[in-house]
Amino acid sequence: MRTGLAGRAAAVTALSVLLCAPAHAARPTWPGPTGGTAPEAAGAALAARRAAALATAGGSGGLDFRHCPDAEGLPAPVRCATLRVPLDYARPDGPQISLTVSKVAATGARGAVRQGALVHNPGGPGASGMSFPLLADLPGWERIAAAYDLVGYAPRGVGRSAPLSCQDPAPAAEGPTQVPAEPSPAYKRQRLAAARAYARGCARRAGAALPYYSTLDNARDLDVLRAALGERKLSFMGASYGTYLGAVYATLHPGRVGRMVLDSAVDPDPRRVWYRNNLDQSAGFERRWYDFRAWAARHHATYGLGATPAAVQASYARVRDAVARTPAGGVVGTGELRAAYLQAAYYDDVWPDRAAALAAFLRGDPARLTAQAAPDPATAAEVENATAVYTAVLCNDSSWPADWRTWDRDHTELARRAPFETWANAFLNLPCAFWPVRERQRPVAVGAQPERLPGTLVVAAERDGATPYPGALELQRRLGAGASLVTETGAGSHGVVGGRNSCVDRHVERYLLTGATPGWRVTCAPHPEPAPVSLDDRAASTHRALLPPIV
Repeated sequence: MRTGLAGRAAAVTALSVLLCAPAHAARPTWPGPTGGTAPEAAGAALAARRAAALATAGGSGGLDFRHCPDAEGLPAPVRCATLRVPLDYARPDGPQISLTVSKVAATGARGAVRQGALVHNPGGPGASGMSFPLLADLPGWERIAAAYDLVGYAPRGVGRSAPLSCQDPAPAAEGPTQVPAEPSPAYKRQRLAAARAYARGCARRAGAALPYYSTLDNARDLDVLRAALGERKLSFMGASYGTYLGAVYATLHPGRVGRMVLDSAVDPDPRRVWYRNNLDQSAGFERRWYDFRAWAARHHATYGLGATPAAVQASYARVRDAVARTPAGGVVGTGELRAAYLQAAYYDDVWPDRAAALAAFLRGDPARLTAQAAPDPATAAEVENATAVYTAVLCNDSSWPADWRTWDRDHTELARRAPFETWANAFLNLPCAFWPVRERQRPVAVGAQPERLPGTLVVAAERDGATPYPGALELQRRLGAGASLVTETGAGSHGVVGGRNSCVDRHVERYLLTGATPGWRVTCAPHPEPAPVSLDDRAASTHRALLPPIV
């Protein structure tokens, strides 16, 4: 789950409503392990055949690539198109929706032979991959960009692809938000009521389309995109949630898998999708929050936050108590503070900025903290859109506990050892308890495909909090003997591919260009920890936009 996405910080800050309700039936599957009904499977196959026929006849499959609309902010040579797919694959001739697609053609530099299209999904669910083709100009991507068309897209519900929203984003963009360190019974009741309201908002705004935002539908869309691009097999890079999407696709269409890189793996065990996965994630975030505090403690001479992780935690608690009394800049309360520091559990490259902001605040200067944590009204609609898609996909994908007592028991127990993010995570996902779709999907039994997959590449960081490392082991096991796992040992930044670790990137490049995997399990040393930033370094106060949620 990388590719420039920050954590669910934005979503948790933006989300002021969450939920709980009676049990819902699981959507029937066909046949057995792979998910979906017979009409959906037949409709998806028909849609892909039609797209392939158009691609053969006209070379575009209906993808008329032109200059990108200004709204995408993508300069030439990136080109954009729209792909029509059925809203409901059980009715392939029924209502259609349009997905936005972006592409930059393979450069062919140094005589490279084109190997097809490389499609990317950056995770979420709720994140757009439209900017993926811009990587063609970045150092380290030259050889991949020479051999592949780089193709990005916005999945259904995201951006301009039949966008989904569940509430007015404007109020959520206004700070401060005050969140207790430990939720009281009254606060829990407040969040339960807000969750019900958010679920009702999703139903009201999406209407009959609400059940069709799911991983199975995303996988079907991905196959239609493959066909529309004129590709016999799908070459795919998925990050975070994108690893689960890729794994589901591989289970549904093992014969259509080309090269597949899955970075920062979600645990695909159907018993963990998605309720248990989120409990695991909260525990993982606690480990990474400790890593940040340990780093800050090692640089006590720079920041003065304390010489032990516990002392750094005490410094953070002093800041939290202060903004609870008087919000920083009038807009940063405890909710915004926690959201900003959740990013430290995702990415270690923000550690110097976050440590410097705490230190400056404790010395009487709240400006850095305000710059890093204040909600940005300009991104409010994007954040709400990402939150809505995230919620819809996770809620539609599987059954969730319908009894609040289950949530309360599990999260109370977990919060005793993982207090940093447990309750915020619970409240973010709570709408799934009252989700107004009676027939949920059953999670696909990843790895139950009838034929062996070609070689695939799983990449993971050993201390990743957002997608804990056991998920990578489980994904590799389910993908079979041809799956290779590259582990960045001793590191925990979410999203490993793309510039942090040259050892990892060499394995990925070699695999994409040759198909050769490095072996069953190989390791790379961790990328260097970030250097501390002096409090006199003004660059540390640069504002970082809050970005869409990832899981």
